[in-house]
Amino acid sequence: MVSIKGGRKRLVTGVVSTLTAGLALGAFALSGTANGAPNTTEAGRHAKPTIVLEHGAFADGSSWNGVIAQLRADGYPVVAAANPLRGPASDAAALRTVLDHIKGPKILVGHSYGGNVISEAATNDPQVKALVYVAAFLPAPGETALELTNKYPGSTLPNALDPITYKQADGTTATDLYIQQDKFHHQFAADVPAAQAALMAAEQRPIAQAALAEKATTAAWKTIPSWDIVTTQDLNIPATVQRYMAKRAHAHTTEVAASHSVAVSHPHLVADIIERAARTTGH
Repeated sequence: MVSIKGGRKRLVTGVVSTLTAGLALGAFALSGTANGAPNTTEAGRHAKPTIVLEHGAFADGSSWNGVIAQLRADGYPVVAAANPLRGPASDAAALRTVLDHIKGPKILVGHSYGGNVISEAATNDPQVKALVYVAAFLPAPGETALELTNKYPGSTLPNALDPITYKQADGTTATDLYIQQDKFHHQFAADVPAAQAALMAAEQRPIAQAALAEKATTAAWKTIPSWDIVTTQDLNIPATVQRYMAKRAHAHTTEVAASHSVAVSHPHLVADIIERAARTTGH
């Protein structure tokens, strides 16, 4: 395991084992490349896989901006999918519509609740070569995000939530969950500059309360090589919970002293782990 104490350095040490359609940042290319050209190098070998990023609750695709900038600079085609945040099964189906339109090998990356989604969407897809979990859930079949969050103490998320109940078209009621804007910085993005965190709070996407109590039905990490970034200063998913899931999945794990918004505060680290996963799987 590698432990990173902070900073925006590029990762240079090895790590040890321990979407409807998507929003494409850059061109959305059916061929798997950013310009629609064949996904091959000059030498004729298969080029880099497409990196598909799935955001989690209380975030949107812009949370990956720093990560995308590095991945694209390093030659990777990238798609940041818009996660509906309605429930693992329906969200995975939405992500599948994105995956099915991208030709060639893919690396799936999930942040937070996005981990639930990629774990289901990647199941039985031979083109998904690796999974990267970023301060994320790695549920086993039958488990829920809520159950895993509470497995060990440490999450302060419940007291920061702002629930909004509304009537659906069929007359039933449902509840969406936001994080209270005045608590967002501390709860979700403590190591992000306050002004940036305030923008994130205003732009946050709510998650359906029911999504957090929906049981997982599959676990792609059981058959697909996985990498995991554990955030030790996380107030949403306690580090002890993240370690438990990473160990169970036999994931290549890196720990970093970061908040839940590690992709915003440490984009180079996150991008480097994604690239490591791509290289290790032969792409």
